[in-house]
Amino acid sequence: MSTTEKESAVAGRAAAASRRKRGRKPAEPERFALLGVWVVLIVAFSVTIPDIFPTTANVSNMLASQVVLLIVSIGLLYPLRAGDYDLSVASTLNLSMVVVAVLNVQQEWNIWLAVLAAILAAVAVGVLNGLIVTVFEINPFIVTLGMGTVVQGLIYLLSDSATISGIDRSLSDAVLTQPFLAIPIGFFFALALCAVAWYVFDHTAFGQRLLFVGQSHDVARLNGVDVARLRWRALIISAGTAGLAGVVYAGTTASADPVSGASFLLPAFAAAFLGSTVLRIGRFNPWGTLIAVYFLVTGITGLQLLGAQQYVQQLFYGGALVVAVIAAKLVRTRGERKRRGQAAA
Repeated sequence: MSTTEKESAVAGRAAAASRRKRGRKPAEPERFALLGVWVVLIVAFSVTIPDIFPTTANVSNMLASQVVLLIVSIGLLYPLRAGDYDLSVASTLNLSMVVVAVLNVQQEWNIWLAVLAAILAAVAVGVLNGLIVTVFEINPFIVTLGMGTVVQGLIYLLSDSATISGIDRSLSDAVLTQPFLAIPIGFFFALALCAVAWYVFDHTAFGQRLLFVGQSHDVARLNGVDVARLRWRALIISAGTAGLAGVVYAGTTASADPVSGASFLLPAFAAAFLGSTVLRIGRFNPWGTLIAVYFLVTGITGLQLLGAQQYVQQLFYGGALVVAVIAAKLVRTRGERKRRGQAAA
């Protein structure tokens, strides 16, 4: 082998080693930034109000209070991964809750049959959303906003615009009053849904294709991906999960009213977008969403225990959504620049 060939071989091996080294390099440290801020908040509130904030009762209350929000946020991740917004999730949650109450309390159905009917009603909303979005090729933002309004009208009709109390306590026992390790069992249901979403997103072809579709519908379609079917399935999963959240909410309150579900829409989007800045930057991911949900409730609870008024909750959720959307935009822009630079090199 000539000297020139040896030098070329050495250079090739060095380049390959450099590429492997870059591939092994850990991801950006900012993916742990929110975790660091969360720890700082916990320590600060524990030092400031040591008799209340770090107690078992308060921690258990914070974990339990966000179960419904965490469940609906996890369901929302599926269409978001595909590049679609589902603005009907809050109304779908409320529909599920009201269906449980109407069937169980007014029609005297068995509670578990009522639960099944409520989840099926939620899934039907997702089917209609997906049908209109994919068959008629209409923007999901508009479709789900309109569908959410239609569903809200149906809720008023079913409930006669009144709160329905007296839901069978078996549902409350299943999601709230049977704690494990001093934590309501509903939290572990939500944790299981996080694990399922993580497995689907990271270890199944469906999850990988969702990400591909979310990056570009046209490119995915040109590569043989059934974009319409994937988007439809994602909207159905989102609606079905919102229905499950409504069932848990009904069990938590043992009643149903026609308006309270609407309060989950902004927090769910805030958690999903803020979660995309954690662990897997630029990607909607379940563990990031879980961290975001409990980061937000930590800040809100701590400030309220210090005497802040109720408006702090809106400030936190609204501010988190704005900051998260800006951060996601900056991350995408930086990623595109990096890819262009690598392509040019």
